[in-house]
Amino acid sequence: MTGLSRRVYIAGPLFSAAERQFNHELAAFLRSEGHEPFLPQDSCLPFEELLASGMGVQDALRLVFEKDMEMLDACDLFLFVLDGRVPDEGACFEMGYAYAKGMDMVALKTDARSSVAGEDNAMISVPLRGRTAKDLPSLAELISSL
Repeated sequence: MTGLSRRVYIAGPLFSAAERQFNHELAAFLRSEGHEPFLPQDSCLPFEELLASGMGVQDALRLVFEKDMEMLDACDLFLFVLDGRVPDEGACFEMGYAYAKGMDMVALKTDARSSVAGEDNAMISVPLRGRTAKDLPSLAELISSL
């Protein structure tokens, strides 16, 4: 474990089996560092299962939104997984919310793709203030430096 224990909200893509597996591996890594990770993908049943259970689309959307917001409010560190061709749109909203709350924010980007001259969109890179790690050991160091 390094530094202060944090309650970490992990935001990023979670729509493929590979993305969900990576998120679980990231959460396990954070636990091994003494932190308490929160994964939106684990906050309630997957959207498709909510619909299959008979819940209406609007009720399922509201449930997912409310569960994610509850978890975000319970955390003190926002971690944005920036891998992918473009940042996940739900995670972009969550980042804006975390920024408005004044929450500490960091990112993990193992993906070399960028949108603007080797950099990410200004609405993402500026609030992060250069706090983007390229691998897990760097992420641990970054979190412990906050």
